Amino acid sequence: MKIREYIETILDASSNVLNGKEIPRETERDRVLWGDPDQECTGIASVIYASVEIIEKAHALGVNFIVAHEALFWNHGDHTEWLENNTAFQKKRELLDRYGICVYRYHDHIHAGIKIGDTYKDGIFYGLTTLMGWNDNILNKEDVMPKELRIPKMSAYELAQKIISVFDLKGVRLIGHKDTQVERISLPMHINGRLSDNDLISRINDENIQCLLTLELVDFTVNEYIHDAVMLHEDKCILALGHFNFEEIGMKYYAEYLKENLHVDVPVYFIGMHDYFDYIEKGE
Repeated sequence: MKIREYIETILDASSNVLNGKEIPRETERDRVLWGDPDQECTGIASVIYASVEIIEKAHALGVNFIVAHEALFWNHGDHTEWLENNTAFQKKRELLDRYGICVYRYHDHIHAGIKIGDTYKDGIFYGLTTLMGWNDNILNKEDVMPKELRIPKMSAYELAQKIISVFDLKGVRLIGHKDTQVERISLPMHINGRLSDNDLISRINDENIQCLLTLELVDFTVNEYIHDAVMLHEDKCILALGHFNFEEIGMKYYAEYLKENLHVDVPVYFIGMHDYFDYIEKGE
C-alpha cells in the first residue's frame, strides 16, 4: 500500500471541522512536507516532530513514512525558500533524501478530532487524558477537546511525578509549592501574554482551579498571578511542560490508535523525543 493511501486513510478517520469551521484547504497545515508519497510504505512512525534523531531512528526501524504533528523546517507553513543557504537545512534535506523518507504533517485534523466511537475527539488531548487515566475525570465531556478535569486530590508534587512517569520526562517546571493540593485542573493551551489571559485569570479564581498544565508559558500575566496567589496562601500552581513535551503524548496514543482502529498492515511505531529540554543543575 502506498504512503498516499495511508494518508487518505488517516484523513478519512479524522474530522474536517476545527473550532466550528471547515478546515480550509489553502491554509491547512496538514500536507506532505518532504518525500515521495507514491512509494510503497514500509512502516509508519508517529512523532511530535521529525527531528534529525527521530529520522535516524525511523530509518533504523525500516520506516519510510513519518506522521509528524509539528513543522519540519522550523517555521509556520514549512516554507523553505528562505533556507537554501542554511547548512542545517541542506544536511537535513540530504538525510531525508538518502533514506527515502516521506514526512506528513498531521496537525489540524488530529485537533479537529479522530473518530472515537460515534463521535470525534481531539487526538492530542484525548490521548493525554487516556494515557493519564483521566477519561472519567473530564468535566467538558461533550467538547471535542477535553480541557477541564477534576481528579482525586493529590499534591502538586505527586501530580508532577505521575506526569514525569507517564510522559517520560526528566522533570517539569513548577510555579507554586510542591505541597499544593490539586483537584481541579485546566489545560489552557498557550499562555502568551495576550489580553485573553485576563479571562483565564478570572476563570482560575471563579472556578477554583488549583492547577494549570501548560504548553507555552510567558513570565508575566497568568504566571505573575499564580506567584502572587500562592504567596497569599491560595492553592494554585502551574506545571509547565512546554509545547512538545505536552503534545507528544498525543502522538504516542495515536500510534496505538493507528494499529487498533485503522487496521494498518505495516509496522507502526511511536518514536519519542521524551523531553525537549536538558537541564543544567546548580553546581556545588
